[in-house]
Amino acid sequence: MEIWINPACSKCRSAIKLLDAEGAGYTVRRYLDDVPDEDEIRAVLDRLGLEPWDITRTQEAEAKELGLGDWPREAGERARWVSALARHPKLIQRPIITADDGSAVVARTEEAVREALNRTAS
Repeated sequence: MEIWINPACSKCRSAIKLLDAEGAGYTVRRYLDDVPDEDEIRAVLDRLGLEPWDITRTQEAEAKELGLGDWPREAGERARWVSALARHPKLIQRPIITADDGSAVVARTEEAVREALNRTAS
C-alpha cells in the first residue's frame, strides 16, 4: 500500500495516524517532492475509477490562475487535465491510498482509510 501525502495537510496526517494505529504496512510518497508523471496519474485515476477533474483541487490559487474552472470536463480534455496535474502537483487531491488489491481511494475521511485497509487485508 502506498499513500500520497502532503505533510502540511491535516487530512494526510490523520490518515497516517490511522494507518499507524492499525499497524498497516505502507509506503509514504510525498508527491510534491516526488512528483507523479502523467503515466502514474493516469494509472492512479484508473485505480480510483475517477477522471482527473474529480481529483483536482480547483479552489487552489494555481487552479484559478490556470482557469481550470472553465476547462471542459469531458473525455477529449482528459490529457490536458492530466498534464496540468503532473505540472502542478499541488492541485492533486490528497491523500490518495493505493491498496494492495489494485484499487485506490481518496482517503479524506476515516471511512475511506478503513476502506483501503479492508481492501488490503482481503
